[in-house]
Amino acid sequence: MSVLAAYKPLVKDPALLLTAALMVLFGAHVASLLPQASTIAVTVFGLDDGAYSRILVVASVIAVTTSVGFGIIADQRANRRAIALVSGVFLTLGSGLMTLHPGPVTFVLAHAIFVPLSSTLFGQMFALGRLAASVHPKREREAIQSSLRALFALPWLGVLPIWSLAFGAGVDLMTIYPVCLCLALAVLVLTFFFWPRDGATRWPDPKSGLTFRQSLQEMGDWRILVRVVALGAINGGVVLYLVLIGLVFAQVPGRGAGDVSLYAAITAGLEVPLMLMVPAISMRVPRITLILVGTVLYCVHLAFIPVLASSPLLWVLPVFGALGGAFILTQPMAYLQDLLSSRPGAGASLLALQKLIGDVSGAAVFAIGAAVAGYGFVAMLGSALAILAAMALFVMDRRTGGYQGRHST
Repeated sequence: MSVLAAYKPLVKDPALLLTAALMVLFGAHVASLLPQASTIAVTVFGLDDGAYSRILVVASVIAVTTSVGFGIIADQRANRRAIALVSGVFLTLGSGLMTLHPGPVTFVLAHAIFVPLSSTLFGQMFALGRLAASVHPKREREAIQSSLRALFALPWLGVLPIWSLAFGAGVDLMTIYPVCLCLALAVLVLTFFFWPRDGATRWPDPKSGLTFRQSLQEMGDWRILVRVVALGAINGGVVLYLVLIGLVFAQVPGRGAGDVSLYAAITAGLEVPLMLMVPAISMRVPRITLILVGTVLYCVHLAFIPVLASSPLLWVLPVFGALGGAFILTQPMAYLQDLLSSRPGAGASLLALQKLIGDVSGAAVFAIGAAVAGYGFVAMLGSALAILAAMALFVMDRRTGGYQGRHST
């Protein structure tokens, strides 16, 4: 399927067009904030590595609890628009607090509570995209999902070079927050006016009929959980990259916030076209093979950032990061949603659970590695864990291509 063919349904279908627009806006918010959050915590507000690790853990627990709870409620009541609106409000509150009253306490409130409370929006956007894609021919659906994920990555290509130039020109690092507030408000407005009304969609979205406990039991099947844990450990490598990039560069003379944004922009800029090629590749290569190969490539990028931070060879690493990221940022999402494909909200919750495991494992590796031997050891330890997890997943699914849950369709 060509790139243009993959994007045609997004342009013609109002629900998919809305999902695409929200992906771009939410991606711009994440691209602006995430690469610099650790630098702001440590260099602006004086938090130490241990304190920032605890913020990551608290944020992850809140994010996954919210996402799982809201995901189950969305399946029970089919009220996805209402949940998306609540998430948009939390995103706006987190960005607004840091805009109006920046400080260490506000930073903790925003990054450990309000922004994590908004994280269910990401899963709900993919749930909307999956449901809206269900009325399209089957051969288009995976391409639609990959294209939506590519649009989430697109702002990293466009926004980060702008931040790099701005920081190089002397713009204050805290300018990120008012920009993020504008992006959050745009998300909230689009969601309020254009998200399809609950119960009035073109696709079937029946209520699950399950109690909260039954829904948790369905998600808690050990055959599902062990795969989510493996994918979460792989995602921990991505978490560590976003945490380490700012901190490692801050220790190298001549590198700073501009280099952080530029490095992330190059990586994302290469990821986007590669993501658009994934649907064609995935038709020929099993998904778990792509995840394993992608993890190894991504870990080359992660492990060598501290090693090459002061060398011109550093700028070769985004190639490995983009090649690996194109697979490990797209394939796990479809893999997880297929585990509970008839429960879009629960499937989205599995994404949140994967993210929690990734955040917690990343925070634990960061805390242990930084205490024992510094940022270089953190990168090596995180890479080893991610590769072991990918190998375990490959061994589990090499014959079947993936566990099919009892509610998969």
